[in-house]
Amino acid sequence: MSKEAVFTMKLEPDLRAEFMAEAQTSHRPASQIVRELMRDFVQRQREAREYDEFLSQKVEAGRASMRAGNGTGNEEVEAQFSARRAAAVAGRL
Repeated sequence: MSKEAVFTMKLEPDLRAEFMAEAQTSHRPASQIVRELMRDFVQRQREAREYDEFLSQKVEAGRASMRAGNGTGNEEVEAQFSARRAAAVAGRL
């Protein structure tokens, strides 16, 4: 990948000094570490957006299912799981 863009940023002198020292300790150029940090950030942001979209689609599918009358009401779910809990407790005694 071509490295033709220049990125300039302002930061605190202490942070720069600490970062440069850690980069030197890890035997890697500071620019390489910054590129890795940027790639990681971009990837995390992309994954977060994709997950948000996935979640929105799942919620909308659930809402559409409920509107179509395919859902189960809270009372019925509570009754089903109450029966399961009672059966589980009875099985342990």
